[in-house]
Amino acid sequence: MAIITKIREKSGIAAAAIAISLILFLIGDDIFRGSSNFFGGTDRTVLGEISGEKIKTKDFDAKLQIAIENFKRQRDAAPSDQDLASIREQVWNQYIIDYAYKGQYEELGLKVSPEELVDMVQGKNIHPSVMQQFTDPKTGVFDKNVVIQFLQNLKKAPADQQQQWNEFEKYLLDDRLRTKYENLMKLSSITNSLEAKKEYVGQTAKADANYLFVPFYSIADSTIKVEDSQLKEYMQSHADLYKSQDTRTIEYVTFPIIPTKADTSAFQLKLNSLAKELGRSSNDSSFAFVNSDKRIPYSLSLADIPESIKSQMSNFIVGGIYGPFKIDDAYSVLKYDGVKADKFSSLRASHILISPSNKTDSAKAQARAKAESILNQIKGGASFETMAQINGSDATAQRGGDLGFFKNNGSMVKPFEEAVFGFSGKGLLPRLVETDFGFHIIKVTEAKSNLFYKMAVISKVIAPSQSTLDAVYRKAEEFASANGTKAAFDIALKKDKSLVMMKGERIQENATSINFLQNARQIVQWAFDEETEVNQASQKVFEVDNQYTVAVVTAKTSKDAPTVADFKDELTFKVKNQLKSEQILKKLGTISGTLEQMAQKYGAGALVEKATGITLNTGSLNSAGQDPIALGKIFGAKVGKKTKAFVGEGGVFVVEKTSTIQAPEIADLSMYKKSITNRTLQSTPYFLGEAIKDNAKIVDNRAKFY
Repeated sequence: MAIITKIREKSGIAAAAIAISLILFLIGDDIFRGSSNFFGGTDRTVLGEISGEKIKTKDFDAKLQIAIENFKRQRDAAPSDQDLASIREQVWNQYIIDYAYKGQYEELGLKVSPEELVDMVQGKNIHPSVMQQFTDPKTGVFDKNVVIQFLQNLKKAPADQQQQWNEFEKYLLDDRLRTKYENLMKLSSITNSLEAKKEYVGQTAKADANYLFVPFYSIADSTIKVEDSQLKEYMQSHADLYKSQDTRTIEYVTFPIIPTKADTSAFQLKLNSLAKELGRSSNDSSFAFVNSDKRIPYSLSLADIPESIKSQMSNFIVGGIYGPFKIDDAYSVLKYDGVKADKFSSLRASHILISPSNKTDSAKAQARAKAESILNQIKGGASFETMAQINGSDATAQRGGDLGFFKNNGSMVKPFEEAVFGFSGKGLLPRLVETDFGFHIIKVTEAKSNLFYKMAVISKVIAPSQSTLDAVYRKAEEFASANGTKAAFDIALKKDKSLVMMKGERIQENATSINFLQNARQIVQWAFDEETEVNQASQKVFEVDNQYTVAVVTAKTSKDAPTVADFKDELTFKVKNQLKSEQILKKLGTISGTLEQMAQKYGAGALVEKATGITLNTGSLNSAGQDPIALGKIFGAKVGKKTKAFVGEGGVFVVEKTSTIQAPEIADLSMYKKSITNRTLQSTPYFLGEAIKDNAKIVDNRAKFY
């Protein structure tokens, strides 16, 4: 009986064990990974929190999927890893708008009426996104009637298309509300007369000064010893500057996946074979489309044809096969099928825009005179590109004025378009062209043409063979399995000089890239995994951007407990400079005489320099560069009086102001008020957004999921 009783007891235990195992099987292993609160782990049903509202993971994923489907419809392609990261960010930002901004809107009573929405879609004030969606890609013209027709047929459209439009309308409403809110904040930005006068004086008042400068770099770092206690003391006294985040620092070795000579030879044979088949094909455009790695339109304007092909087109005959041409990372062969005419012409031009400083007649006359002078200099032989870089007042200046190719389809303002397309051939337009933006000096660099060139282009990228992939992977895998720690990494690198160690410093949890590794999300997730320790290498080989990667975590920082180690390099630099300044001040304190005499007595490292015509806002001090502390001391000093030695940003100074030109009193400070106001208005949306996010107390756990 005792044995039977024992068997019954064991049977009960076994049955219980089986039941528990079955329950765990049904629940899944998520509870051990912290996907529920069963054992006190992170709740994986909640992605984050904004303004007290929890963001459910399933809700976020549902919206993410809608956004991905919209992307596929618009691009006719699946999103890349970088695209997915961008889409996730857009969905998350929409939650911020829904929960953080909406409370602000409601408190202020901001709304968008149905009439406003109609006006944005089909009224007099069409929203830019509506114009973009309903602009004919061939003509570049927006037609309101197309929008109205689309809306009339919307009820008959498929459900997913109706849902897409509803999402688009929601975006329009949110965008208009945010615009109203930002404009309201902008209107509350006021520049007073004191601020305007400070701006005016900072730009206009000038000073000349001689100064003694002993740069910190004149003392070798090796002579300055820094203790950890000094670093800690400096960090504590500047606590507001050293706020930490959750980060990881890693070192990694990459094994590039590069096609071998055998792969290249096989590729060349394949491309030659495709070129022959393209020549024989009765439907060459379809054949090219099917066999290309990159889709290239059959009809191309001169603007769209790569330079390597364009330079040889004068030798093309209809039906001829040409190439291969190297274009970016691909090789192309093509069959030339002739030309066709388009109703629009295209050309390439450069311009130099001279804008009036304000809307007064005198400012306009000054701008015209300056533009005329520049035009005459170019006619006299001056370089157009150089004159554009020096004088241009828009973003094209840094490109030598280049506007690229454009069509006569209304993409440019009317006076500009009429002038350039009314010009024959290439060259400098003989007269200025005036638009609402100012005065333009224009040079046509590619003559106008309305021809489209028909080409069936096969574009192929050399890819490594499977045997090459396997060989590189084996090398990476062998390295990973043999080197599980940082110490092992270092030894392996000393043995194999072909391997190069790279470092990714202070990588944040939501990062998607590490240095030049653009799609490194999987490495970041591994580095932040709770089981990954410092000095531990990845046993897994990561495939990132056409290379295999093996990594090791070398440091961690925590936002809750910043340490000296988190900022050691920066703190060491600051403390060394502080110790150097004390050493320099002590030595200068024993020296007197003129600046030159002081420099001579000080010895090596002391410089005496002169600054002429400097302003408070933009002054630069030769070897010292832009040092605001030194500039302030110069403008605060009395003429002919030498200051005591003081510490600037880059070293220690003694300043002697030799002359000053005070800013003359002016009655009209409106230009300076406007300048400050414009800067404020440009920065308002950013700082407003940051303030709202801070106030919303956002908890973002996306990094644990994606």
